[in-house]
Amino acid sequence: MYIIETISVDEDVTLISLNNSPADVKTVAALFSRIAEADVDVDMISQFPLSGTHSGLSFTVSDEAFGLILPIVTQLHCDNPEVKVSVSSGNCKISVFGQAMKGTPGVAAKVFAAAAGVNADLRMISTSETDISLLVVQADVHNTLRAIERAFSESQ
Repeated sequence: MYIIETISVDEDVTLISLNNSPADVKTVAALFSRIAEADVDVDMISQFPLSGTHSGLSFTVSDEAFGLILPIVTQLHCDNPEVKVSVSSGNCKISVFGQAMKGTPGVAAKVFAAAAGVNADLRMISTSETDISLLVVQADVHNTLRAIERAFSESQ
């Protein structure tokens, strides 16, 4: 059985980062509820603590949906002026999937080493037991994809 079953690419992805955002789950729930009400599909989500009461929160949507997200994050900033919003559009998500990844040490290390080998500009990483997703700038997607494919074709 191969460790990696599929590697896919989603293009035209916007990364939205909220720095110094309130860390309470009620704020996060309210934000994603408003996004759902706007009928926007959120893909990758990452939250990291900055301090006890504030965090950094990043998530991705399609470039097409950015116009629907803008009023929502603008309102969040108005309600919480300390929140700093940054946006990066035109990215691509590379997803590496395989059921055999579960319980196999070193898969993430190999993916990250392949990306590092081509100096990929990684914007975000999310993982599960069977999936590793990398958000890269569009200019780096082809080299990163090929590097990951090479890394796993040599070992499978």
